[in-house]
Amino acid sequence: MSKTIGIMGCGWLGLPLAKALLSHGYIIKGTTTSKEKLGILKSEGIRPFRISLSENSIYGPISDFLMSVHTLIVNVPPRLRSGNAENYVDKMQLLFDEIRKSKVHHIVFVSSTSVYGDLEGDVDESTPPIPKTESGKQLLASEEIARKSALDTTIIRFGGLIGPDRHPVTMLSGRKGLSNGNAPVNLIHLDDCIQIIVALLKNNWWNETFNAVYPYHPSKKKYYTLQAKKRGLSPPDYSADSNQKGKKIHSRKLIRVKNYDFNTTIL
Repeated sequence: MSKTIGIMGCGWLGLPLAKALLSHGYIIKGTTTSKEKLGILKSEGIRPFRISLSENSIYGPISDFLMSVHTLIVNVPPRLRSGNAENYVDKMQLLFDEIRKSKVHHIVFVSSTSVYGDLEGDVDESTPPIPKTESGKQLLASEEIARKSALDTTIIRFGGLIGPDRHPVTMLSGRKGLSNGNAPVNLIHLDDCIQIIVALLKNNWWNETFNAVYPYHPSKKKYYTLQAKKRGLSPPDYSADSNQKGKKIHSRKLIRVKNYDFNTTIL
């Protein structure tokens, strides 16, 4: 069986994931939208391709990228917050049309717990998603495109991502009157994101949907106050009248069914 893995999107998660998979003996082909980043990928031992998606077309050598790829990791998040009105679902449909023409056998689709929307209480993989944001709605629709691709497809719904140079507290610091201070956090460290994907590939966890959230859920107020103090930042201020319970997202399938042990604390 081919050990060539394609990573569509070698950014904050994709690049360190590619490095980890190289260390496990896989051949890695990776994409970037940046001409400047091609050299970085090549220097790490990744076979680089400059490819970008739009609603109407795919720019770059997509057929060459997919050639000889046995497993494709689709790690292309929606970019709707930046004011870009392009339709993410249309982009994914174009991509999967190309994938079906190739000899790719397996798909890992990187999604988000945002598909659960404003649900309250305990949430696990059996909970029907009810997305509220546009990005959440488009991610859920894109999950369905991936599932209907007739390939062995696994969906990973990551919680809020933290890691080197990335933590929500840096944007929350000093802000006043924030809501939902009593709601639990649902976060995951980059290291666990990578180890979960490695475990998935090594153990053939196909045709599954996993939540991937570190199993510790303090309130936002407690957690971000502590994290701000650890970094010497002004803690965020939460409104006292916040009575929204929020949702606690459980990674039950990973922990109970697959016996995955989370490695890196969010503290």
